[in-house]
Amino acid sequence: MKLAVDAMGGDNAPKEIVLGAMKAVQAFDDLQIVLVGNESQIKQFLSNDERISIIHTDEVILATDEPVRAVRRKKNSSMVLAAGLVADGQADGCISAGNTGALMAAGLFVVGRIEGIERPALAPTLPTIGGEGFLLLDVGANVDAKPEHLLQNAIMGSIYSEKVRGIKNPRVGLLNIGTEEKKGNDLTKQAFTLIQNSGLQFVGNVEARDLLEGVADVVVTDGFTGNMVLKTIEGTALSMFKMIKATLTSSLKSKLAAAVLKPDLKELKSKLDYSEYGGAGLFGLKAPVIKAHGSSDANALYNAIRQTRNMIEKDVSLLIKEAVEKQ
Repeated sequence: MKLAVDAMGGDNAPKEIVLGAMKAVQAFDDLQIVLVGNESQIKQFLSNDERISIIHTDEVILATDEPVRAVRRKKNSSMVLAAGLVADGQADGCISAGNTGALMAAGLFVVGRIEGIERPALAPTLPTIGGEGFLLLDVGANVDAKPEHLLQNAIMGSIYSEKVRGIKNPRVGLLNIGTEEKKGNDLTKQAFTLIQNSGLQFVGNVEARDLLEGVADVVVTDGFTGNMVLKTIEGTALSMFKMIKATLTSSLKSKLAAAVLKPDLKELKSKLDYSEYGGAGLFGLKAPVIKAHGSSDANALYNAIRQTRNMIEKDVSLLIKEAVEKQ
């Protein structure tokens, strides 16, 4: 199995990307990784090149670049070249921690979508209080969704959750402003009926306040709403930890308490870190394309590689294609 990794994408590239890649090849004997990026910079951190190769390029898509224009104009960028390796059959999947919009554009225009999938969906796995996590899709790939798109999201999310996350008969929920069947706008009302008749284990409408309680294994929504929910959860978690830190360093007494609680707080922070589950998958493409968090460290990049490997091993793209054909 061979994966293409954009070595120059993200806030901590290429160091953390390279370290994560080395950790991955040590963990998986069947894995080969192609690092795409500036060779001299990559080699500064590559202490073990066993089953790791480099494709050199000086061109990089920046976080400030307009996504579609950047993909079209920067054809020799590390991200576009990594996607091109997948499209040409030289790699089985690709990972990048770079510009999210550009990666979605590269996935759509370079890798290509599965026939029958109208709109790909961007889907991270987010933490729950019980530690099981839930898949949220879409979080930004498709802001103007139709009911049929939400049905396809439900199907793709259910397949991924079962095959990769090992959840038998995943519970699918439709994000809405209330749990009653008739709640919501035209989009959610029509999507409710479609998903209800799909044969999936549909638990009905779910509210945003219940997401971290683990109300469903797969939560479906449009990309506009999903992106706001994702950013709200992420921002709230960061703010809470800042407030806890400020409280625990405000006096000598609280500092002593913090020293005692430090191991427990680290464990809590790890539980709330969704990078532990891997990156956000761009579902509906011909091959796995994973968006790692922009601030990914080596461990987060390793988890994204592990996730991509699992998707390939379980033939997730093929299963999605077959499921869509049966619709």
